[in-house]
Amino acid sequence: MGRAGTGTRGAAVAVAVAGPLLLLLLLLAGAPPAAAGDAKKSDVRLVSEQFSQSPQKLSFYSWYGSARLFHFRVPPDAVLLRWLLQVSRGGGPACTDVEVTVYFRYGAPPVINPLDTGFPANTSVQPSFLIKMLQSNASVNVSHPAPGDWFVAAHLPPSSQKIEVKGFVPTCAYIFQPDMLVLRAVEVFILEPDVPLPQTLLSHPSYLKIFIPENTRELRLELRGCATNGSLGCPVRLTVGSATLPRNFQKVLTCVSPSWACHLLLPSPPWDRWLQVTARSLAGPHVSVAFRAVAALTACRPWTPNSQHLLPSGTNQSYNASAGLLPPSPGSRGPGRRSRLGSGPFCLMSYPVLREDMDVVSVRFRPVDRVSMLVQSAVPSVLRLHLNTGMDSGGSLTVSLQANQTAVTNNTLVVVCVNAASPFLSFNTSLNCTTAFFQGYPLSLSASSRQADLVIPYPETDNWYLSLQLVCPESPEECEQTSVLVETTLYLVPCLNDCGPYGQCLLLRRHSYLYAGCSCKAGWRGWSCTDNSTAQTVAQQRVATLLLTLSNLMFLAPIAVSVHRLLLVEASVYAYTMFFSTFYHACDQPGEAVLCILSYDTLQYCDFLGSGVSIWVTILCMARLKAALKHVLFLLGTLVFAMSLQLDRRGAWNMMGPCLFAFVVMVTMWVYRCGHRRQCYPTSWQRWGFFLLPGISMAAVAVAIYTSMMTSDNYYYTHSIWHMLLAGSAAFLLPPREEHTEPWACSQKLTCRYQICKSHREELYAVT
Repeated sequence: MGRAGTGTRGAAVAVAVAGPLLLLLLLLAGAPPAAAGDAKKSDVRLVSEQFSQSPQKLSFYSWYGSARLFHFRVPPDAVLLRWLLQVSRGGGPACTDVEVTVYFRYGAPPVINPLDTGFPANTSVQPSFLIKMLQSNASVNVSHPAPGDWFVAAHLPPSSQKIEVKGFVPTCAYIFQPDMLVLRAVEVFILEPDVPLPQTLLSHPSYLKIFIPENTRELRLELRGCATNGSLGCPVRLTVGSATLPRNFQKVLTCVSPSWACHLLLPSPPWDRWLQVTARSLAGPHVSVAFRAVAALTACRPWTPNSQHLLPSGTNQSYNASAGLLPPSPGSRGPGRRSRLGSGPFCLMSYPVLREDMDVVSVRFRPVDRVSMLVQSAVPSVLRLHLNTGMDSGGSLTVSLQANQTAVTNNTLVVVCVNAASPFLSFNTSLNCTTAFFQGYPLSLSASSRQADLVIPYPETDNWYLSLQLVCPESPEECEQTSVLVETTLYLVPCLNDCGPYGQCLLLRRHSYLYAGCSCKAGWRGWSCTDNSTAQTVAQQRVATLLLTLSNLMFLAPIAVSVHRLLLVEASVYAYTMFFSTFYHACDQPGEAVLCILSYDTLQYCDFLGSGVSIWVTILCMARLKAALKHVLFLLGTLVFAMSLQLDRRGAWNMMGPCLFAFVVMVTMWVYRCGHRRQCYPTSWQRWGFFLLPGISMAAVAVAIYTSMMTSDNYYYTHSIWHMLLAGSAAFLLPPREEHTEPWACSQKLTCRYQICKSHREELYAVT
């Protein structure tokens, strides 16, 4: 079944469970039709559209890259949006059903926190809208969705700390696919400003829309001349705006009595877009409701400060650095006065902003030809940030403000609001930063706190506005002659502070959409790897590095035994493994204790190759093959390991397969010798009791630790034990030297530096 998560404050969102075919039938049969005009005429036509994306395999959650992201675009004039969510399971009967968490958000990828970790300071995070799927199918309905980008993210429960070896545990695949069905109104009535639009409602709603131009300060919607079956009455409900997730700011106006004016006032509606309005009758069926809808827009003109003072001047010229920033003189048409065109008073000071694209999801915003912006008490100062390219929602918007140290007094306060779609302009009546359909982010600068910072992860795709105004709560008269210069630092960055010293900023991709996330290490967690609740100290990091590197010195034992018994090829392999395993783990460490002599991928490949070949040569050496055959198998096995590790470096059977083949060869040779000699091989009980059994026991414990006991917390200890057990077992399992071979045979040298080598076949000595 599907279970809804964080609510949406009245948003028309429903969650249901059904099969895909049933959901499609419900969408087509139960969709709310839109109608206007006479009942005998046909209703407003609706068309259905379906959008689908390729399925993705879900992963257990460990960081944001574990979630699978889907990007949809909802067309304009949509009246109903339905997501069909399907999860299929594969991998055999050992795989069970797991809970799938699905997030939805409008305008940007959802900001999720399944691990309940901390966010960086000054980061503003809104709750996510989510559902938890316990069955294979579910659906989510959204009435009157906002047009534009919608994102769906899904993941499995948080991953366990156990390190599982691929091939030893069943691999379960959970495939997730969302489909989007949209009902869109083909015929929508256009509501023009100050032009009454007659409407007649029966049992079906009427869909209207009005275009909100830029620099609109206020929108007033009013119903006039309401009549129900010819008599006075206005049982009409108006729903203004589109539904968004996770927060919904649709406005609802219910009109019942005709004795009072039925109107809705919206301050700072979203600029430069169509605004949807739905009128629905509250009367019973077959009751006609007629009215006239009227929309009135209050416009204001932005005033752009003069920048001529910033142009280069001669050596004998001088100017006031803030002269061009001041508003017009009282005798001119300045802020708060009527403009010459009569289109409305100046309501804001608009500062042009230069957008500088520096890299992928990396943008710098700065006011044109200036560093600071002037803030006064008469009207707000506004900066517009263009984040509407469709590729800007995958990073973090950082806002840093700093006021002049001498301009801000104890009685003055610079109030700042960061809003999307339209700026907040009502500082004189409220300081809550709320516009018609958006709850802004408030900041403030004062004498005690002259700097303010804000971080917005994954900002919505839209135009963002930074509004600042000077406020004097105790003595408003003091602000009339006061102005403050505020320096702004505005960036869109992939990751905040590049994820810090204990994280890596990774660029993720879903088709052509790019977004960034932080992959943390050394126990650090959080959105930007700033949560140190489970972090390792520097001392712990150094101890872990020493354990994983110095434990490889145990390979000195099999190297010495091999040289002593004239097994020079085996000694070379063990030395190779010891070297690359040491430096691979020195490079693999997080935090400060890191040393990489080669690239990480090269060191990892050489370490895995050396480990596999060491096991291969040890087992074949125990088989006591002829020298020529043994060296041929050494070479062939090394080539097979090199190929298999290139195909799948983490596959357990890529390493275990050749080792099992070597084990079969060894057992075959031992059985042959047992039958040929009519006695057990090896023949000495001392060999079994003091060498073979301890070596086999150490190898068995090492395999058990490697396959079933390692976790993220104990990795440094268990993997170090694995190193020592593997090297120790090789030292015990190596066969003894031949009876006619003297120890250190090739190390005997004459004083004249000639070497005596012995030919066992001819029993001759030669000087070379």
